[in-house]
Amino acid sequence: MRVWDGLASSSAISFSSSSPPIATMTENPNLQRALLQRLDKLPPIDVFDSTRVATIEDGPSESSHGTLDLSSYPSVTLSSGKTIFARLLVGADGLNSPVRKYAGIHTRGWDYERHGVVATLKLKDGDHGQGRNEITVAYQRFLPSGPIALLAMPGNATTLVWSTTPEQAAKLKSLASEDFVAMVNAAFRLGKVDLEYMSHLDSGHGEEFAWRCGVTGIKEDEARIPRMVESVQDGSIASFPLRYRQADTYTSFRIALIGDAAHTIHPLAGQGLNMGLADVQSLAGTIAHTVEHGGDIGDEMYLDRYNSAMWMQNNRMLGVTDKLHKLYGVGRGPLVGIRSLGLKMVDQMGPVKEWLMKQAGGIAA
Repeated sequence: MRVWDGLASSSAISFSSSSPPIATMTENPNLQRALLQRLDKLPPIDVFDSTRVATIEDGPSESSHGTLDLSSYPSVTLSSGKTIFARLLVGADGLNSPVRKYAGIHTRGWDYERHGVVATLKLKDGDHGQGRNEITVAYQRFLPSGPIALLAMPGNATTLVWSTTPEQAAKLKSLASEDFVAMVNAAFRLGKVDLEYMSHLDSGHGEEFAWRCGVTGIKEDEARIPRMVESVQDGSIASFPLRYRQADTYTSFRIALIGDAAHTIHPLAGQGLNMGLADVQSLAGTIAHTVEHGGDIGDEMYLDRYNSAMWMQNNRMLGVTDKLHKLYGVGRGPLVGIRSLGLKMVDQMGPVKEWLMKQAGGIAA
């Protein structure tokens, strides 16, 4: 992985391929397929597909038979009309979580006034001196409007994540495919003034990039920047608003929040999904611990084990990414030189880089 400052290309940090891999990229359908295959191997589990949650409310004080008080149980009614009473209701339902709203759990945070532009790209052939065509390196360049990153996928494919202003995101999505490709290539090779000029063009980005790259492009070893993008997959360009959110707590009586329902993070560190998976692992361990000790899986006393383990851990990661976003959002002044010097220093500190890699990969230090 290579990360560098868009205002000072000589200021960079690189993680060697000889080190343990930081992470593995895979498409979402692969994860879904693996999870469904795992479900097939477990004891019978009811899966309700092609339906949605209609309401979540407290259960009745007495069941239809008048023998059981369900008022302390969340009652989930599906669009099919089926009603489920839960000993533990897990909210894995995203940023605007209905489960969190039902539980009365508040969140804190703010919008970044930035959008993340994503796309699936194909890079030109080449081995970058690695003796193979497959891409194994991730690249990230911090621009004043936000970072742009290319994340390695199998073969020549790569995933783009570009954080930028809402106006620029809309402009990028409106471009023809060849112009979009030129803008991505320019974002990794041109300076601030050139990029600003090209961002205001309505067409002709390819010709403009070719000229500017030859005249003003960053003079750097091609092995230190990503290969040229060749094409963008049809229909893959999309964008989403970037936000910072952290729930006041991840648990309440018979409720647990995971993933984006509990926290939303800036994508610059690529930790959103990893944090959600860590939530799942921790909550599963908490449930197993509760069952082993004969407890009630919806009891707050037991659920607090999960909340205590994950809330502060996630809060630290949220704080780090938020500060990095603000630090690299500065486009002028002495702070630019200070952060560039700091990045160079960290690049020379092997143990610090190893610790950063472990944190990014979710590996226990």
